[in-house]
Amino acid sequence: MALDTQKIIDQIKEASVLELNDLVKAIEEEFGVTAAAPVAAGAAAGGDAAAEQTEFDVELTEVGGEKVKVIKAVREITGLGLKDAKGLVDGAPSIVKEGADKEAADEMKAKLEEVGASITLK
Repeated sequence: MALDTQKIIDQIKEASVLELNDLVKAIEEEFGVTAAAPVAAGAAAGGDAAAEQTEFDVELTEVGGEKVKVIKAVREITGLGLKDAKGLVDGAPSIVKEGADKEAADEMKAKLEEVGASITLK
C-alpha cells in the first residue's frame, strides 16, 4: 500500500487545530511515541539554563465558572470559529497559543484570567 503524501498534506492543511491535536494524540497512543521536543538539547548546548525564555506556550489549564466568556476570549485571541474555540475550551488542559513572545503571552494570560480561566505559561 503506497501512501499518497500530497493528499495527506492537503488534509492536514485543511484540518482545524482541534483535529490536528486529536491526530497527534492518536499517533502518540498508536505508536507509543511523543511529539514533545527532547529536553536534553538545552543541557548539551553548554548548560546555559540561566538564559531567559523568549517564546511561551499559553495553556488553558482550567475553564472556571464562566465557560461562555472563556470561549469568547479564546476566539478573540486565536481567531478560531465558535465550534473550534468551544472544542479547545472543552478539551482543557489545552494549548491556546504556541510560540508567543513574553508580552503577548502575558496579555493573553491576563485576558483569560479576567474571565475566570486558569492559565499556565510554558
